[in-house]
Amino acid sequence: MPHPGWSIFSFEGIGTQWEISTPEVLAPTVSHQLLQTVAAYDATWSRFRQDSLVSGLSRGPGSITLPEHAVALQSLYSTLYQLSDAAMTPLIGTSLERLGYDAGYTLKPSGNPEAAPRWEDVLEWSGTQLTAKEPLVLDIGAAGKGQLVDLLGEVLRASGHSDFLVDGSGDMLHAGSQPVTVALEHPYNPKQAIGTLELQNSALCASASNRRAWGDGLHHVLDGTTGKPIETTVATWTLAASAMVADALATAMFMMEPSSLEEDFDFSWLRVSSNGAATFSRHFEGRLFT
Repeated sequence: MPHPGWSIFSFEGIGTQWEISTPEVLAPTVSHQLLQTVAAYDATWSRFRQDSLVSGLSRGPGSITLPEHAVALQSLYSTLYQLSDAAMTPLIGTSLERLGYDAGYTLKPSGNPEAAPRWEDVLEWSGTQLTAKEPLVLDIGAAGKGQLVDLLGEVLRASGHSDFLVDGSGDMLHAGSQPVTVALEHPYNPKQAIGTLELQNSALCASASNRRAWGDGLHHVLDGTTGKPIETTVATWTLAASAMVADALATAMFMMEPSSLEEDFDFSWLRVSSNGAATFSRHFEGRLFT
C-alpha cells in the first residue's frame, strides 16, 4: 500500500483499475497525460475493440506500423517464444477466443482447445513494423499491462516526480527513497495474503489462474502449443527492474522452470504450484506466512 498521506489518482483503463500514488496531488496536465497514455495504448493493442490498430489483422492479412514502444515488446516476446519452445506467444488470442475469452466476454467455448499458429509461419514483426500473412488475433496481454505501467512511470519521471507508486491492479512500479509494503494475494482467496514484501525502486508483477477464470478449469493462461489452460501452476510473482519484463516472466513461469529464465533475465520470483507448494528464488525478499 502507498505511504500514508500520499495522494492517489484513480481511474479505469484497458479493462482494469489503476492507482497512481504520489506525495503531492498531480497537476491536471500530468493527470491528463497519464490518461492519454492509457487511451493510446488501448487504441493500439486491444483485441477487445473493433477500432484498435491490431484488431484489423483479425479481419485479414496486412501490415501496420506500431508505436516506438513496440520495439521492446517484440524483442521480449521473441526471446520468450524461443525459450519456451513456442508455449508463450503473442498469437494466443485465437486460442483464448475459442475457449470463450473473446471480445464479447461470452465465456462459452466454441470448440476444443486449439494451438496458436506458429509465429514463423504467419507473422513478421520487426521493431515497429508488423505484417500478418493471414488473419490472426494478436494478444500481448502477458506483457502489455506491465509495459503500460512502465510508460506511466516515464510520464511521472518526465513531469518531475521521483517518488511514486504505479499500481495497475497488482502490477506495480515503485520509485523513491522509502519502500512500500505489498501483500501477496492468496491464489484461492483474494481476501487473504500468503505473505508480504518490501517494494523499492523496482517492479512487481503477478499472474494467477484464478484472476480470469470461467467454466470448468478454464482460465486465461494457455500453453500456445496446445491451446489448453496450464494446470501445474496457480500463481507467480516476479520482481524486476521493469514492469514489462516482470509481467512477461510471471506468465512465462507457468510454462517454464525459472532456472531456464534466469540465464537470460535478471529477476527474483515466487511460484505456487497446484499442489500448494511454494518455491522461490534465493534473492526473493518477500516474507511468506506459515
